[in-house]
Amino acid sequence: LLPELAVDRLASTRCLLIGAGTLGCNVARALLGWGVRTITFVDCGAVSFSNPVRQSLFTFDDCAAGDRRPKAIAAAEAVRRIFPDALSEGHDLTVPMPGHPFDAAEAAAVQDAARRLEALVEAHDAVFLLTDTRESRWLPTLLCAANDKLALTAALGFDSYVVMRHGHGPPPAGQADAAPRDRLGCYFCNDVVAPTNSTRDRTLDQQCTVTRPGLSMMASSIAVEMLVTAVHHGEGVRAKPDLADGAFSTPLGLFPHQVRGHLPWFRSDLLHGQAFDCCVACSPTVVNEFRSSGIDFLSRVFQEPAFLEDFSGLRKLQDSAEAAIEAWDDDDEEDFEDEGI
Repeated sequence: LLPELAVDRLASTRCLLIGAGTLGCNVARALLGWGVRTITFVDCGAVSFSNPVRQSLFTFDDCAAGDRRPKAIAAAEAVRRIFPDALSEGHDLTVPMPGHPFDAAEAAAVQDAARRLEALVEAHDAVFLLTDTRESRWLPTLLCAANDKLALTAALGFDSYVVMRHGHGPPPAGQADAAPRDRLGCYFCNDVVAPTNSTRDRTLDQQCTVTRPGLSMMASSIAVEMLVTAVHHGEGVRAKPDLADGAFSTPLGLFPHQVRGHLPWFRSDLLHGQAFDCCVACSPTVVNEFRSSGIDFLSRVFQEPAFLEDFSGLRKLQDSAEAAIEAWDDDDEEDFEDEGI
């Protein structure tokens, strides 16, 4: 049916799933369907009674015993029960995040978590970003850019979703980028503000993603299909995006940058965009500072809410935009005065 199908390459592709919730469970199921054997989970949550009906790797027994059952551990064990030859493990790990400062007593644990996450990213071929909050996706995005790893994001709204692959990382400091405009944007490249604590002053139910149940399965499936397409593309993470009306670049079809779905209209749109020079996660300024300063740079990001916007140049861009608006308003006032209005 498809002689070009790279079964062995798929089986050997090592996948890291950041988030073992609804998206993480569905992504893992689809990866197993494609024959992927190495699936690693990272999550800091525990299985609760509301999870099994939505999160397909968990059962009532995972939360009925009364003891805390880490999602990452439970998910990995479920994968091995489904397919005993799978190489699956779980890491009960909190991803350090911008806007979530820590005190001196927590510093060692936060730094250790950042180092453990970086080691996991380095040890895998593809990283899926499947968490609930924007800020929890920042460090994995930065680590993938710094290590030139394929990052795939799936994010849900109530009745819409976005699935996208991040572009490759910038070259090391001092090396020119041969084609800077060919580098695709990451999850944060369209943002004009840095990620902050989105869960502050919100109740537990407000912190959860409320979404139509079928949406996660759709987004998860597309994310996995995008990975499989990447495996069959000769340029991998550096591949240019295919357009909706363009020729197929792989035996499986198109290799888009972003797929945005809108369930009320049962419609999916293919979009693409360039990397942003002031991006707080994948810009050369940010990535190369991390490459040179490591945990010291991360500590400032976690501790100082305004640091990322200042360092990336985003604050300067905001100020210039505000100045342009003020100048525009001043011109309008002068025009009104000249016309006697």
